[in-house]
Amino acid sequence: MATILLVEDEHKLASFLLRGLGAEGYDCDWIDSSERFLSEIGSPQYELILLDRLVQDIDTLDYLPLVKKKQPKAMILMLTALQDVDQKVIGLQAGADDYLGKPFDFDELLARVTALLRRGGHQHGPIQQLSRGHLALNTDSHRVWLNQREVELTHLEYQLLKCFLSNPDSVLSRERILNKVWGSLADPLTNIVDVYIRRVRKKLSEASEAQQLDCHNESFIETVRGSGYRLGRGK
Repeated sequence: MATILLVEDEHKLASFLLRGLGAEGYDCDWIDSSERFLSEIGSPQYELILLDRLVQDIDTLDYLPLVKKKQPKAMILMLTALQDVDQKVIGLQAGADDYLGKPFDFDELLARVTALLRRGGHQHGPIQQLSRGHLALNTDSHRVWLNQREVELTHLEYQLLKCFLSNPDSVLSRERILNKVWGSLADPLTNIVDVYIRRVRKKLSEASEAQQLDCHNESFIETVRGSGYRLGRGK
């Protein structure tokens, strides 16, 4: 699965893009400040960076050499309200791989993302099937199966499970899950992550019991004390 970094300080736009790209099956991270941009741009490595031209007090165009050095394999799509021809030429000459003016249509952004990933030699489309043990999730149809029997999930339950299946061996903190599933819409002090994990566990456990599978709640999502949650083996 292609991994994308979004550098954007406009929270409403970032939330929209994260939800849209996530729904298309992409694994996205988000940086929302110039301070974080300068300190976190080198890790982890990404296939594509959606880079806002003006982030708080800096012009990210000035830092493209740094981005290229720290993210040598990443394609860079610059997003900006500075969209006259001269500015586009300057951005492309500075090292951006593509340049998209704001406001833009999401379908056009998605087409450019696909084209850039293809140019970069990366997987250019979202993976359609994610699986672990008895679990299978299709990112195209947004359907989930347990041992080939479909499990009905709400949109957020589906997004939560997809988050775990996309990071099968990682321990995910509550904060990271909030960012990936809810974006900026959730209060970081809320217990919404724990509530939805209980819901997903319950539905998967009920489906398991109906099929007489030897699974229990933490077979699907394990609690890692003091750290967060991790995808279980599901068997």
